[in-house]
Amino acid sequence: MTDPMPQDAERTTPRDRLMDAATRLFCKNGINATGIDAIVAEAGTAKTTLYKIFKSKGDLVEAVLETEGKSWRAWFLGAIETPVTPREKLDAIFPALKKWFGEDSYTGCVFINAVGEHPKDETRLRDLTIQHKTFVLKHIGDLAGAAGAARPDALAHQIGLLMDGAIVAAMVTRDPGVADAAGQAATALLDGACGPAKPKRKRTVVLQGGAAALAKEDLSVVE
Repeated sequence: MTDPMPQDAERTTPRDRLMDAATRLFCKNGINATGIDAIVAEAGTAKTTLYKIFKSKGDLVEAVLETEGKSWRAWFLGAIETPVTPREKLDAIFPALKKWFGEDSYTGCVFINAVGEHPKDETRLRDLTIQHKTFVLKHIGDLAGAAGAARPDALAHQIGLLMDGAIVAAMVTRDPGVADAAGQAATALLDGACGPAKPKRKRTVVLQGGAAALAKEDLSVVE
């Protein structure tokens, strides 16, 4: 259970507390099911403070999506940019998602959830979602091109569809293993577009002097 007030509340601003509270409640209960009264109670602020900072619940929702999107993209890029080659970075996508799916706090994609629970003619949240997805797919497309794909944008779109499917499936089933199935499909796409991944070379340890001589000795047990 989350404490109504962060322990370091005195070191945060009312805006920080409202953002933290709204993020937790939106992710846990949904945007439409979360009222202003619940948010201000969770944040320990007055309702007038919320409206002074954000003007409306809609503005607060947009602020949460923008902040969560920035945070998620920073995490995602950090997770897949650790390997060296473009192909290795692409291969790191679904193992990274699997770790995310396994977190106790996992509730799916905040953008997919937001669009899913709002009217289909709503445009602002859809625009924010498309901006988020465009950034992610652009990065994947750049990696695909560097890995040798002839049609990197098409490959990025295919991988993006697998990512979205895995994100939703993991939210519904609570099974991080769905990332493995999506990753296998992604590997097949990558192999077809870029060629099979090169096996990682094993490190060879060169022994010198006494260590080399010891390695050649018969170390069988002597009775």
